[in-house]
Amino acid sequence: LLQFGSSCRSCAEVSVMAKLMAVASVAPLAARAFVASPAGSNIGVATALGSKAVPLREATPAGKGASTAARAVGAAGGFGLLAVAAIGSRRGSSTLLARQKRHIVQTRATATQTGPAKKLTNPPELIDAVDIFIFDCDGVIWRGDSLIDGIPAVLDKLRAMNKRCFFVTNNSTKSRAGYKKKFDSLGLDIPPEEIFSSSFAAAAYLEQTKFKESGKKVYVIGERGIGEELDLIGVPWFGGEADKDTEAPMFPGGKVEHDPNVGAVIVGFDRYINYYKLQYAQLCLNENPGCQFIATNLDRVTHLTDAQEWAGNGTMVGAVSGCTGMSPNVVGKPAPLMIDYLAEKFNITDRSRICMVGDRLDTDIAFGINNGLKTCLTLSGVTSLPELMDEVPRKKGTEGIQPNYYVNSIAEFFK
Repeated sequence: LLQFGSSCRSCAEVSVMAKLMAVASVAPLAARAFVASPAGSNIGVATALGSKAVPLREATPAGKGASTAARAVGAAGGFGLLAVAAIGSRRGSSTLLARQKRHIVQTRATATQTGPAKKLTNPPELIDAVDIFIFDCDGVIWRGDSLIDGIPAVLDKLRAMNKRCFFVTNNSTKSRAGYKKKFDSLGLDIPPEEIFSSSFAAAAYLEQTKFKESGKKVYVIGERGIGEELDLIGVPWFGGEADKDTEAPMFPGGKVEHDPNVGAVIVGFDRYINYYKLQYAQLCLNENPGCQFIATNLDRVTHLTDAQEWAGNGTMVGAVSGCTGMSPNVVGKPAPLMIDYLAEKFNITDRSRICMVGDRLDTDIAFGINNGLKTCLTLSGVTSLPELMDEVPRKKGTEGIQPNYYVNSIAEFFK
């Protein structure tokens, strides 16, 4: 059953509510999305029956603001496209939660850019139309621990033109403080307030939903970045790197005892993933009533070194989803939490003058499109030119996603 309802909340805004009820024979899950976003977006709902997504899109009424809302609901035991959730934003109240008191639910690509991507041959065409650049990090600024050629000069020139720069990464292994150290090690002087990671997004999500007031704990699959951000907001947690050498008791009568007071499991990229961590997570999610499943991102691959791509956090999330039958709330890109936070914190009102620059279609570019930003794909990371031009098959989840512009690297911003 699919129901739509809409009501004007102001003369420049239309709200859309989508409720998806999947019958038990197809997918015994249900989801609800209620959203509002900047004018010029599309209304969209995507449902997943099993692993196949079926997008439903309508044009936005002239002069009205509408947004994309979607929840992908997979069949039991699978997660299909999964869903991403964050707290929406509006001006005029003290917190994002107080303004909206709801989740925004979006799939990876609920809105698509029409027409082919355009190679940026005249950089002022983009730069003059943008006040704020949001850069992904892995594959855009660096690969592994190696800085991509020309990056310092580009950032210096943008700042000299009074362009604001922010750096938003889905990699949760470091906190914002940890990423500040990495920027410093690469010779980039980036102010801490310009850095945002998915580990921060996970903590912000819990803070906005008042998780601390529940008195419950968080179990972490991931590395130190998540724990450092949770410490800053005073949420008790355990797991993470402390469990990297813990072995599951795989002997007759062996069992893992879990804490019934765990109210959320956060899954972030974890180079020390093991069977004990997976077992502990599934016990919390399957046996603790109301325990939340939160993922920092669904990236399929990542750049641990500059020599090749490595399995990403989608691997860890998929394992936990597979043994629980649950779809996670995803707080990293393309979910809107981080752009909403930036808009609130820095009083950004015109998102059309923001450009998202990234190397991934299904996270970076979808994040830009879904949130009303200009988009620029850089070919210095995950996405190749043949894939962008549909000369080879697209990776699953990237179909139909087109940036406004593409460059070989952001060094081409200034030729």
